[in-house]
Amino acid sequence: MRKSALIVIDMINSYDHPDAELLVPSVRTALPPLTRLIDRARGEGVPVVYANDNFGEWRSHHGEIIETALAGRNAGLVEPVLPDDDSLFVVKARHSIFYETPLSYLLSQLGVDHVVLCGQVTEQCVLYSALDAHIRQLRVTVPEDAVAHIHKDLAEAALRMMERNMSATIRTAGTVTFGRAAGRPCG
Repeated sequence: MRKSALIVIDMINSYDHPDAELLVPSVRTALPPLTRLIDRARGEGVPVVYANDNFGEWRSHHGEIIETALAGRNAGLVEPVLPDDDSLFVVKARHSIFYETPLSYLLSQLGVDHVVLCGQVTEQCVLYSALDAHIRQLRVTVPEDAVAHIHKDLAEAALRMMERNMSATIRTAGTVTFGRAAGRPCG
């Protein structure tokens, strides 16, 4: 069975890190298409998986991460994308959503062979996650208007790299399909 999952990367964020001022404007721009994409995935019964940094708090669980983000100065960027009761949550510690997390196992248990990666940061966590997904022979789609960047030039280069080197499908959030035709086969 071919199945897609929407992976929301690092959107539960307190925005109290050094690059936050550069990131926040891009998050504001990406938020509307990202929110619509999450809503559409939920409406179509597509698994929505949040893969989120733990901010170095090793005792944290997803509830504490959400509370910390909502207490931050940019809670308005977090509230529209909060996980619902059906959402899955994977805590990550490094750039890739796969690095030493149970995500590969979770996706295999769900029968997922296609991931749609959205969230932040395009030139960091999204890029490294796309590479790791490609290595795991997952089809990858990245909605370019539903990812946020710190450096626009690096984000544009990262999207080109994902498309060229990782066979990722790059498109807008409104044109993402969660079915079999959503991405190209891995090559």
